[in-house]
Amino acid sequence: MSVHSIHAPQIDERPFPDLGNPSTLAEAEAVLLDLAQVFAAPGLGGSLGGSLAPADARAPNPEDKYRALLEQIPAVVFMAYLDRGISEAYVSPEIEAVLGYSREEWLEDPIRWFERIHPDDKQRWSLEAADMFLSGKPLRSAYRVISRDGRVVWFHCDARMRRREDGRPWFIHGVAFDISDIKHIEEELQEERNFVSTILDTVGALVVVLDDEGRILRFNPACELITGYSMDEVQGKCVWDLFLAPDEAERFREIFGVMRTDLLPQSYQSCWMTRHGDPRLIAWTSTLLPANGETGSYVITTGIDITERKHLEKALLEISGREQRRIGQDLHDGLGQHLTGIAFMAKAHEARLAERKRPEADDAAKIVRFVNEAIYKTRELARGLLPVVSESQGLMSALQLWAAEVEDLFHITCRFECDEPVLVHDVTTATHLYHIAREAVNNAIKHGESRSILIQLSEAQGRGTLLVKDDGCGIPEVPESNQGMGLHIMHYRAGMIGGSLEVRCGAPRGTVVVCNFPLKDEE
Repeated sequence: MSVHSIHAPQIDERPFPDLGNPSTLAEAEAVLLDLAQVFAAPGLGGSLGGSLAPADARAPNPEDKYRALLEQIPAVVFMAYLDRGISEAYVSPEIEAVLGYSREEWLEDPIRWFERIHPDDKQRWSLEAADMFLSGKPLRSAYRVISRDGRVVWFHCDARMRRREDGRPWFIHGVAFDISDIKHIEEELQEERNFVSTILDTVGALVVVLDDEGRILRFNPACELITGYSMDEVQGKCVWDLFLAPDEAERFREIFGVMRTDLLPQSYQSCWMTRHGDPRLIAWTSTLLPANGETGSYVITTGIDITERKHLEKALLEISGREQRRIGQDLHDGLGQHLTGIAFMAKAHEARLAERKRPEADDAAKIVRFVNEAIYKTRELARGLLPVVSESQGLMSALQLWAAEVEDLFHITCRFECDEPVLVHDVTTATHLYHIAREAVNNAIKHGESRSILIQLSEAQGRGTLLVKDDGCGIPEVPESNQGMGLHIMHYRAGMIGGSLEVRCGAPRGTVVVCNFPLKDEE
């Protein structure tokens, strides 16, 4: 086993050279060249790859059965004396299977090993080998060797040098394993890891990886840009201790408890606070990566900052609401009043025709009836566009009126309950709540075939609750993605006022729709 690309001169057996203390690559190669000259010296007998029998009693003397065992090991086993010729060196037959050289070919050239080392690894291998010869420390390293047919073979080498009792180097022995397959897999995994990292670093969505305790393991640049925190600042810290307000933190802990046990993706929204105290509304989707025996479970969450979108949606809804209220007011005060005037005139004309006993009196009566129906329809349209009056008690009044209209139109029981006044000062919030209740009642009548409906409004600890309960056939338990447009709109309206909507089966039957919403004080 020798290490230099220049053929060493053949010399007689001589003492082990003075190795000194190499500090550069040139000095290390000079040391290894001296060793190559020792290996190139004529041996004391035997043939290449032949007996390992030593010349004196202190030399190792393996038995034939030990040799047979070595030659069955799927690795390159080697051994060489440092004070004898090459004829005393040994290499196992695996060298031919791995590199394409026979044992005789490999041993006949004492510098072949160094010549076949990959150029990019020669300097490192030379320094490591020189360090082993000088310090006596084991050599454990991985490097590439070029085979006879040009293939690059990765070896993991574990070699040791033994010394005589007087401290002089005696022999080297070791084993080299072919780890090419492992290295190829590592390279593929590294390429895939680099690809995934590139995606995470360039994607516009927020990506956070949490362990099963909620601590942050990965925090991509999009998160750094939104929050103002770097990865080093947040790594290992719980997400609810950094970004969430106290009320949001408690809700997120409950959501996280479900996320780390449920394999189904979870969708939710939460408000994150940036380093500068700015709130950002994030729409999250989380997936559980379960433990595989070697690693624990992880929760991977991806989020989209919807703060600006929500502001725009809210502005559009407010504009739409104002236009609806304006049209409703025009219908009520404009067209409604105009039709009322026509109705009075038609009624007076009918009376005059009746006094004269003219046959046209019946036609005039029909005109009066049609105009009154038009007035009723106009008021219905106006009430639909302007359901909640601007005062704080408008929601209660509108729900009470709606319940009475449902009973009158559909001939079922529909009652409104509100034990304590719930004052909703924000007209937009009240309007959304009214439409949620109206949609829930319509669903109960059209799809649930209900005969009794309860609309309930209550308040507790600064939050309001709107409940609609019916005795119908209930709703099927289907994923949210398969729900009808009405339910999606109800969820959307609840989100627009900062609330949440829950739709569940009632007991013993029917459906319960619950909307929890924050109550704001009057400014």
